[in-house]
Amino acid sequence: MSAEDSLAGSSITAVAAARTPLVIDTDPGIDDAVALLLAANSPEVDLLAVTTVFGNVGPEVTTANALRVLRLVGREDVPVAAGAARPLVHPMLHRAEEWHGGDGLGGQSGLLPEAVRAPEPVGAVELLATVLRGAERPVTIAAIGPLTNVALLLASFPGLKPKIARVVVMGGAFAGGNTTATSEFNIWSDPEAARRVLVEEDVPVTLVPLDLTLRCTADGPWLTALATGGTAAATLAKVMEHYRNRYLEFYGEDKAALHDSVAVLEAAVPGTLRTTPLPVDVLCDLGPARGATIADRRLNAPGRRIDVALDADFDAVKATVLNRLLDRA
Repeated sequence: MSAEDSLAGSSITAVAAARTPLVIDTDPGIDDAVALLLAANSPEVDLLAVTTVFGNVGPEVTTANALRVLRLVGREDVPVAAGAARPLVHPMLHRAEEWHGGDGLGGQSGLLPEAVRAPEPVGAVELLATVLRGAERPVTIAAIGPLTNVALLLASFPGLKPKIARVVVMGGAFAGGNTTATSEFNIWSDPEAARRVLVEEDVPVTLVPLDLTLRCTADGPWLTALATGGTAAATLAKVMEHYRNRYLEFYGEDKAALHDSVAVLEAAVPGTLRTTPLPVDVLCDLGPARGATIADRRLNAPGRRIDVALDADFDAVKATVLNRLLDRA
């Protein structure tokens, strides 16, 4: 039995059904690049568009990176639109170049092919609205960056909310953050937008927090398998080297977290993660807890509930992600 067959045998299997219409809102970003390749290689997904937002790096870089990743996997047919360049209210204090490099791809953007398709002339919110209007079935939005574009979409086009199946959000942390002591990067980048999406709106939301994604890490053998998995996979492995080194410095472990891929796999294969409906709040003050997410676990807690991913079969998730990143040629 080949390594790929073994991985496929232990991976998550989707129930046969029509493909999920999916839009990815992202700020590539190394783990975002992995998630884009995962979505492109997931047979359950009909990838309708990619929208970009400020975050790990500036919006002009996140947009260029999204176009390059789609070219790498032969998906130039997918439209890309640039979105918000800053948070809704307060300026962003810093980006995440230390984790993702100045080019957002670990200093390896030159390994990816130049884009042949330009960004759409309309912005991200307009493209999202157009996709929703034209969709025959409700669309899933995988939001794996700051939630500014999604908040603006819901505020600007409230009549389109029934066309959203759910928003799968990678973000938040309940037991300690990765950007401050309390806050995860995507939520911290625009807490006001996050609060609108997670607390104030009424669209279905699945939240995939840091508490879960930090338990789903790619180790040395996983990364070695990726590096020998074909052209696109090997390129991705090179991109991940900076991220892997930073993870070792920060956490003392030779691993790399698959944050955004975990959320995208849940978007592609609903039920991959085990969720619990909980009221969640986001702190928007300017103190040290800015961007913190708080889940109320009391049985009769008031407030709107969203599905919070708290557990998963992590071995199956990691095997499935790896299997789908490997080239099939």
